[in-house]
Formats: sequence, structure tokens, C-alpha cells
Amino acid sequence: MTIRIGVISDTHGLMRPEALAALAEFETVIHAGDVGGAEILGQLRKGPAGPRAVHTVRGNTDYGTFGAELPRTEVLEAGDVGIYVLHIPEEIDLSPATAGFSVVIHGHTHRPRNEWIGSVLYLNPGSAGPRRFDLPVTVAHLTIDPPPGDIRERVRAEIIELDVPPARSG
Repeated sequence: MTIRIGVISDTHGLMRPEALAALAEFETVIHAGDVGGAEILGQLRKGPAGPRAVHTVRGNTDYGTFGAELPRTEVLEAGDVGIYVLHIPEEIDLSPATAGFSVVIHGHTHRPRNEWIGSVLYLNPGSAGPRRFDLPVTVAHLTIDPPPGDIRERVRAEIIELDVPPARSG
């Protein structure tokens, strides 16, 4: 069975309705850090068809009690595919392929990334929160097909640019 996961990051306390709409069809959502508060996770958990699973890691701006409750990294399995989640990609302290991960999900840079390096997909959904510089406001969709087949054919990600008003100048 094909597995589909919604991916979001760097909301920084702003849950845009456009982001919720882009993730509405998913029963599982991964938030790659810089959440900005428990209310953001609460909104993500309320799927249109009922409660859904939300996996979250702590970002560098997730402070206080809220941030302390979030793990630095998360390890998930989607079918036969291992997924490693962290916020800051430079803090990865293992070889994903050697450790059995086919997907690394991160945030932090606010720049969308959908890049295969060897047998590992590096996915940054970009930022769905306040617009930063001239970067797009984005989330991602991750699709994992069952075996057989090459991992690079079975695992696919799509960056979804949200239709949001442009940043105000001045």
C-alpha cells in the first residue's frame, strides 16, 4: 500500500490556513521544527477526517517547557522505509544510508530541498510560517510506494508552494 505523509517546518507560531489545506488529506504529518507553540501542533492534529498522527522535532527557536518536551530527532518507519527527522541538517551525527535511513527530513534553512544524495532523499519542506526574505512559503508531500523497485523510484517528494499574499514592505 502506498503511504503518503504531509511535511511542514518553520511555522514559528503561524499556522496558515493554506498550509492546513495543503496537508488536509494526510493522516500523518511530520513537523521538522521551529514550531512556535503547542497550539500549532493542536491545529495539525485536527485533520478533517478526525485526529491524525503528528511527529515533531525541536527547532532552535522552540524554547521553554514546550521546546524541552520535543525530541531533537525522530526516527520513523513508513512501510520498509526508514525516516530520520531533525531540524538543523548540519547536526546530523550519523550516516543515514549506513544507519538504514532512506529519507532525512529537516528544516531550519527555510529553503525547500528535494535532493537525492546516493540512496538517501534529503527533504526540507521549506517554511510555512512568516515569510522570510524572498523565499516561497511551502510544505511538502512525501509518497512511499511498496516494494519491489529501486528506492529512488518508490520514494518521491513534492514541494508545494502555498498561494499566500506577498510580504508587506516597509
